[in-house]
Amino acid sequence: MSFRPLMLAALLALPPGAMAQTVSPQVPTAQPPVTGEDPILARVEGEPVRLSDVLATAQDVLPPEMRGMPGPMLLQMLPPEIARQLVDRTITERVLTAAARSAGLDKDAEIQRRIRRASDQELQQAFLTREVNAAVTDAALRARYDQESGRRQGEEEVHARHILVPTEAEAKAALAEVTGGADFAEAAKRLSKDPGGRDGGDLGFFKRADMVPEFAEAAFALRPGQVSPAPVRSPFGWHVIKVEERRSAPVASFEDSRQQLRQKMLEEQVEVVVARVRTAAKVERLDQPAPSLLDNAAPPAAAPAGRPAAPQRR
Repeated sequence: MSFRPLMLAALLALPPGAMAQTVSPQVPTAQPPVTGEDPILARVEGEPVRLSDVLATAQDVLPPEMRGMPGPMLLQMLPPEIARQLVDRTITERVLTAAARSAGLDKDAEIQRRIRRASDQELQQAFLTREVNAAVTDAALRARYDQESGRRQGEEEVHARHILVPTEAEAKAALAEVTGGADFAEAAKRLSKDPGGRDGGDLGFFKRADMVPEFAEAAFALRPGQVSPAPVRSPFGWHVIKVEERRSAPVASFEDSRQQLRQKMLEEQVEVVVARVRTAAKVERLDQPAPSLLDNAAPPAAAPAGRPAAPQRR
């Protein structure tokens, strides 16, 4: 038996929610009934393998929507072959752990250090998760959105077209053509080397940060209907730019802002929690060099002109 059976590997490859869709609560499976809250499903060297052990093993496999289900219910919902493979995987891990202990690896100093490090990291993550999630609630997200909504204004956008050519001479010729009365979109179709040239060089609406600085500065300096007075050079070549419209982008709704705002608040709360815990802890830094008596010493006074400086005493 392989450590990661083929069917379990296929389960790992399923997109989130896909496994839940393959299991219908209305269709009974051939899985035998499981009684008790945490039944024993196997024994390894006399030690019980319980349902809770199998579920712990399966946490990196199960989709999020199935992880909070009661164990017996989950086991009943899983396809029988998947349930058997999860038990097999748990048994294999238990056997490997026992073999490692029998080989004395649990006494190895480096292994012990790595185990302590992993344990510390799990504790740190669990603590931060608990503290941060308690602060970043749906109500807190809504309150933060409402608080900032008065200051939130739509970012300025422009709708522009451009003609992109490789040389300044070609750009000047294109500029002379469009300022002489040629239709900009038609000129872009003929002259522009940009793939968007087939659409008349239409770039649609964009924000300042969406474009390279040289292009953005020139475009946002124009009013609707204006063409750049001179060709604009960027890393892509030479541009002739025409602005069609300007507007303020619509302000994002709460639902559209929710994920970004949540991420921002999570990061802020992590910093708050870390600062609070560090401030409350007694920390003694030993990696900083002790201050020297000469750190703030003034240099010796210069000797008066014409007199040699007094020799320094050893």
